[in-house]
Amino acid sequence: MFDVIVVGGGPTGMMLASELRLHGVGVLVLERDAEPPPYVRSLGLHVRSIEVMDQRGLLERFLDNGGKHPIRGFFAGIDKPAPADLDTAHPYVLGIPQTRTDRLLADHAAEVGAEIRRGRAVTGLEQDDDGVTVHLDGEPSEPLRARFAVGCDGGRSTVRKLLGVGFPGEPSTVDTLLGEMEVTASPDEITTIMTEVRRTEKRFGLGPSGRPGVFRVVVPAADVTSVPPTLDDFKRQLTAYAGTDFGVHSPRWLSRFGDATRLAERYRIGRVFLAGDAAHIHPPLGGQGLNLGIQDAFNLGWKLAAALNGWAPDGLLDTYESERRPVAADVLTNTRAQMLLTTNEPGPQAVREVLTQLMDFDEVNRFLIEKVTAIGVRYDVGEGHALLGRRLRDVPLPHGRLYELMRTGGGLLLDGTGKLSVDGWADRVGLVAGDELDVPAVLLRPDGHVVWTGDDQRALDDALTRWFGGATR
Repeated sequence: MFDVIVVGGGPTGMMLASELRLHGVGVLVLERDAEPPPYVRSLGLHVRSIEVMDQRGLLERFLDNGGKHPIRGFFAGIDKPAPADLDTAHPYVLGIPQTRTDRLLADHAAEVGAEIRRGRAVTGLEQDDDGVTVHLDGEPSEPLRARFAVGCDGGRSTVRKLLGVGFPGEPSTVDTLLGEMEVTASPDEITTIMTEVRRTEKRFGLGPSGRPGVFRVVVPAADVTSVPPTLDDFKRQLTAYAGTDFGVHSPRWLSRFGDATRLAERYRIGRVFLAGDAAHIHPPLGGQGLNLGIQDAFNLGWKLAAALNGWAPDGLLDTYESERRPVAADVLTNTRAQMLLTTNEPGPQAVREVLTQLMDFDEVNRFLIEKVTAIGVRYDVGEGHALLGRRLRDVPLPHGRLYELMRTGGGLLLDGTGKLSVDGWADRVGLVAGDELDVPAVLLRPDGHVVWTGDDQRALDDALTRWFGGATR
């Protein structure tokens, strides 16, 4: 009997496994593929995901494997610089290929004790009052048991299908070719031609992949029907849009992606949950997909651990769906809008021109950047101070940075009054003095979101009970 079986060993699954292990939960990760995929769908981490890595002590290894880039041009490729005072200590994009992100998260999950089995696909799933039974292909064929299971197995999720969860939305109508290959064209020729083509075609690009001599190529698929596409398909489409195929050759991998947009009707069925692309798929505009999955895992991990460790208050597990599903719905909305604004139709192009002008207003630009980078997410934890429901940026404290103090995975009370107490919850919530905020005190969940502000001990006790269960005396 495992505590949790995580189906899917991508970034969402590995992040979730690490979060569960932080709280001593036994985890088995099942990954269908024997080897990690070679293709690079995601090219970086946005601000909130960077903060998550900092909160768990992983940021330095990610920085060692990537590079910092300015925040700009996220929304539909409209190139506007970010405001200078974004609410974060990490105002940059971390450029890092998904293959490295996958490796770093998998290595960390293994380091903290998650069991990982590759090359095993889930074929069946049942649940009862005590746990979940998972059936696998191959040998040995004995089913596995766990108290909970989480499907992190992608847009074609087997777990979601076995649960019978609906996945309504729109099928793909616009496909794009994506691959990595070598080119014979000079860098100056590539830059000149690409700059001209991108004036009218936003789904076109050639750029360094991070591997010496290898370029990442993106071009509309148009009438290409091959799955997967061939090198000849790329040559034909490049020539159609740019007048040259840039001498592409020696492909490392070739793929295609669409703009299908779907959202799972439910994120939880009994003891089984959905996270990442198993719960939502959308166009890649703004680079939000991988980040959204990592943040799903960050929300679910501590809640599932609380249930397994016996202190979860009633309804805590249900807040995973009530908090994360609206966030995904908002991402689907903004990527639908972005996709429309990349078309060459007169109407969408007119809207794009108006939006480009509006983004010169700081409030509009800030709103869109906070949306794409997820620092604008606010969970519904009740009415009150503007901080409620929002994640708190990293701030310096008398005994270290806030994010450094969150690496144990517990809650945290920042007390500027010197009079408040977490007695009865000290095994789940830390207490640190700090008056760096414009409120007397704030209570943070393990994921860094604010669930209480004030200076009244009785109100604090109520918030502690709501989010961290009953007091122990």
